Amino acid sequence: MKAPSLLYRLFFYNLMAQFPASAVAWLTVTLLMFFGVAIDFNLEPDDFAYHRISELVVDSLVKGHDGELRISPTKNLQQQIALNPRLKYAVFDPKSGEAAQGSSQELLGALRDPSIVRTHYVDFSLPGDAPPGARGTKSRKLTPFGFMYVAAYGYRFAWSDLFYTLRSDISPVTLHFASGFAAAAIVTWFAVQRALAPIHELAAQAERIDMDSLGQGIRAENVPSEIRPLVNAVNQALERLDAAAKRMRRFTANAAHELRTPVAIMRARLEDPDEANLRADLVRDASQIQSIVEQMLIAARLTENQTTVDDRVELVGAIRQLVSDYMPLVVDCGRRIEFESREAQIFALGNRRAIECVVGNLIDNALRAEPPGGTVLVRVDADATIDVIDHGEGVAPQDKARIFEPFWRKSEATPGTGLGLSIAKELMDMHGGRIWVEETPGGGATFRISLPGPSTVTGN
Repeated sequence: MKAPSLLYRLFFYNLMAQFPASAVAWLTVTLLMFFGVAIDFNLEPDDFAYHRISELVVDSLVKGHDGELRISPTKNLQQQIALNPRLKYAVFDPKSGEAAQGSSQELLGALRDPSIVRTHYVDFSLPGDAPPGARGTKSRKLTPFGFMYVAAYGYRFAWSDLFYTLRSDISPVTLHFASGFAAAAIVTWFAVQRALAPIHELAAQAERIDMDSLGQGIRAENVPSEIRPLVNAVNQALERLDAAAKRMRRFTANAAHELRTPVAIMRARLEDPDEANLRADLVRDASQIQSIVEQMLIAARLTENQTTVDDRVELVGAIRQLVSDYMPLVVDCGRRIEFESREAQIFALGNRRAIECVVGNLIDNALRAEPPGGTVLVRVDADATIDVIDHGEGVAPQDKARIFEPFWRKSEATPGTGLGLSIAKELMDMHGGRIWVEETPGGGATFRISLPGPSTVTGN
C-alpha cells in the first residue's frame, strides 16, 4: 500500500480548515452587526428580518389572467401580518418601475422616485411613522418572474431570521468564496512545498549515511522546531548504532591482535618439540588464550546488555576457587601462588564471571612477571578490594597511566599487545569500579581492583 503523502495531507487539511473558518468569520461579523459592535451602529436586530419577510413576499407573487403581477399573500405572510399589523411590503418591476398589485400604498408613495427604484439596495424609514425606529429595506431579488425590487417595512426580528440571513448571504458571496478558495489552494500548495523543503534536505542527508559516517548524524541547522525532536531522536539512534559498530570493530580488533601473539608463541614452541619446558609453556599459553577469549566475551555480553553487573557476589569464595584452579598452571610454571583474606565472606555488587576474568588476566600477567620460584599473592580485603601482587620488574611511574591504553606496550620486545589490561579496565568501568597499579614493597607490581557498592563482611 502506498504511504500517505504529507504534502497532500497538509494541503487538504489546510483547505478544509477554510470552511469552518469562513463560517466562524461570517457568524462573528453577523453577531457583531446584530449587537451593533464596531460594524454598523445603525443596524438593528429587526433588520435581520428583512430576508425572511422578502422571501414570503416573493412566494406570494402571482400573475393574473390579464398578465398583471400582483401580491396574493400566502398563509405564512398572512400570519406575519396578523402578528405585526404595521408590516408593509411592495414589489417593483426593475425595468418599468411599476409596482405589483397588492403593494402597500404608503411604500409606493415613498418609493416612486425613479432614482430610488433603480438603487439595488437601500434602507429607509417612512417620515412621520410612529413609533419611531421602524425599519425598511428595498433590494433586488430573484423571483419566479425574474428580478424584482422587493421592499418591506415594519418587520420585526425572530431567531429564525439568522438562518434566512445566512441563506441570503451565501448566494452573492459564492463566486467570491470560490475564487478565494482557488487562490488559497494555489498559494497553499506552494507554501506547503516550501515548508517541507527542509524535510527533503534531511532525507538527502540520511541517504548519504553509511557505516563509516554513522557518527556524523544529520545536521539540524535550519530545521523547523516541530521536526527538530525527530532529527534529535534519529541522531541519538545513529550515535547508538555508531557506538555499537565501534564496539564490534574493537572486539574484532581485540580478538585478532590479542590472540595473534600467544598463538604465534605456541606455534613456535610446537616447532621445537624437544624443548625441556614445552608442556608447561603450552599449558600457560593455552591458559592465557582462554583468559583473553573469556574476558573479551564477557565484555561483549555486558556491552550488549546480555548480562548484568548488579549481582551479589561473594568475593572470598569466588577468588579462592579461581586461585585453586590456577594451581596446576602455577606448578608447571615453576612459581607459587597464595590466597589471603582476613574475612570469611565479603560481598559486593558485580558480575562474578567478569570479576573472575579480570582477576584471571591479572594472575596470568603476574605469573609471567614473577621470577622463577617466586610467589604471586592474591588478596581480598574487607572493602571489596582485590590485590594481585607480583615481585617482578614492576611498572615504571611514567607508564602507570598508560598500561591500560589499548595496544600499548613498553617495547616491541614486550610479549602480548597490551589489550588484556585495556579490556580489564573496560570491565571495571562497566561495574562502576576502578583498576590501578601500585608498586609492591621490595619491588614488583600490585594490581588493585575496587568494586562499587557497600560490601557485607562476615567474620570468622
